Amino acid sequence: MTQAFLWAAGGTGFTALMTALGASMVFLFRRQPSPSLHRVMLGFAAGVMIAASMWSLLIPAIEEAEAMGLTGWLPAAGGSVLGIAFLLAMDSLLPHFTPESFHWKEGQTSRKRTALLVLAVTLHNIPEGMAVGISFALAAHSGDPALLTAAAALAMGIGIQNFPEGAAIALPLRQEGMGRGKAFAMGALSGLVEPLFGLLTVLAVGSIQPLMPWLLSFAAGAMLYVVVEELIPEANLSEGGHTGTLGVMAGFLIMMILDVALG
Repeated sequence: MTQAFLWAAGGTGFTALMTALGASMVFLFRRQPSPSLHRVMLGFAAGVMIAASMWSLLIPAIEEAEAMGLTGWLPAAGGSVLGIAFLLAMDSLLPHFTPESFHWKEGQTSRKRTALLVLAVTLHNIPEGMAVGISFALAAHSGDPALLTAAAALAMGIGIQNFPEGAAIALPLRQEGMGRGKAFAMGALSGLVEPLFGLLTVLAVGSIQPLMPWLLSFAAGAMLYVVVEELIPEANLSEGGHTGTLGVMAGFLIMMILDVALG
């Protein structure tokens, strides 16, 4: 068990570090980005989340369910519906429960959008951390070097794809007026759920694995809700031309390449 904990801590620690490195992109800006760049940022975040929901969440959920002998689409669809319903509820509650971190522009609707973005990406990181934890726990229990290599490759792949996700949180926060340090902290904190849930999964590896297809799909539904409800409409304001659309395409292609090449 100790070895499994150490391996899982190392793997999920790397993925969280890559999220923080992505969030550190806010320090490259000396001033607030222009409105056009803001639309590109939001579009990029949307593209990253669309690709992540497909290749990192829904497809693995279907494959995992079929490997268990279940109908592949059932947990994928059911989990997605639950994720969408959860964020619909959060959308209604956020005006009452929005943390102080989102109060730097009081009364503006962008505050709610940013809160949903942070929540959705954080939810997405939970099953990723659990997947890394399960992989290292299985490798430690079996003693098979091939499983350890596979777990390390999974952690590396998730870590590299977390880089644009950290930027996708921190850069819009910076554009909304949040200071660089606080925007970086919010982006980095979204990745800390991976070590937390990865280590918890090591403790409960036997009981949590049957729920993985539902958890993956839940995160996918939450991400897609934010993309359709908040990010794409804001990124494609009429006066912005095609900048938001190009941002979506860039984010989608980069994330798709990372997911497929490192999958």
